[in-house]
Amino acid sequence: MKLLRVGPVGQENPALLDADGVIRDLSDHVNDLAGEVLGDTSLETLRQVDPKTLPELPSDTRIGACVGHVGKFICIGLNYADHAEESGMELPAEPIVFFKATSAIIGPNDDVEIPRGSVKTDWEVELGVVIGKTAKYVSKEEALDHVAGYCIVNDLSERDFQLHRSGQWVKGKSADTFGPIGPWLVTRDEVSDPQDLSMTLDVNGKRYQDGSTRTMHFDVATVVSHLSQFMSLQPGDVISTGTPPGVGMGQRPQTYLRAGDEMRLSIEGLGTQRQKVIDARS
Repeated sequence: MKLLRVGPVGQENPALLDADGVIRDLSDHVNDLAGEVLGDTSLETLRQVDPKTLPELPSDTRIGACVGHVGKFICIGLNYADHAEESGMELPAEPIVFFKATSAIIGPNDDVEIPRGSVKTDWEVELGVVIGKTAKYVSKEEALDHVAGYCIVNDLSERDFQLHRSGQWVKGKSADTFGPIGPWLVTRDEVSDPQDLSMTLDVNGKRYQDGSTRTMHFDVATVVSHLSQFMSLQPGDVISTGTPPGVGMGQRPQTYLRAGDEMRLSIEGLGTQRQKVIDARS
């Protein structure tokens, strides 16, 4: 299934994208795509619903983040061999873990703001993993059983804040609008191999990132298992699993986002995001 949340900011309702690309209202069946609704039992119940019996929604309805009430927004750094090379950094022995503030989360096509004082706002197309069942001390072999599905994440970063303002990376990762998620949550049964998905990102029509999850250093199962050794993962938690090469910081000369720029992100089978860049609102 391709699940999404639609409507004004803060008032999103659950929906389903049918086989013909029509958005269908799910609000008579679930209150939101969040928490326990993302578990296997609930998702199987939704699979039994005939999409044609669901009300059709306008095609121009705003799409919000595909997961509601995210508890943890966890990110993995330097997780692509080719991205680590362009960054001039060694591949880590264990996954590098950092967090983004959940207040950074926006819809996949909402405007992205350049933070005040920013000089190096950068893009990162990433595979997002949405947890559907509590994971605590799980093995790599059982890790994917705890995944509800997958989505696109744009792990926007302010590199100067991230690398030169002291403290943890979270400073450069958590500005408002720095976490577009969606458009859809694609349930795991429709993603046969999360380690074989092509992914791209364009800025103003120019292709900067053109990679594949095949070059992940730590695969999805390893990441989920590793994280579960240090914290329980709860239904609705989102893990952003790293980015392939082609980020602005890796360009020569380095290239960063400015107001008026437009981004387009795609991951095979997971849809497309489009964002316009604007100056920060008050």
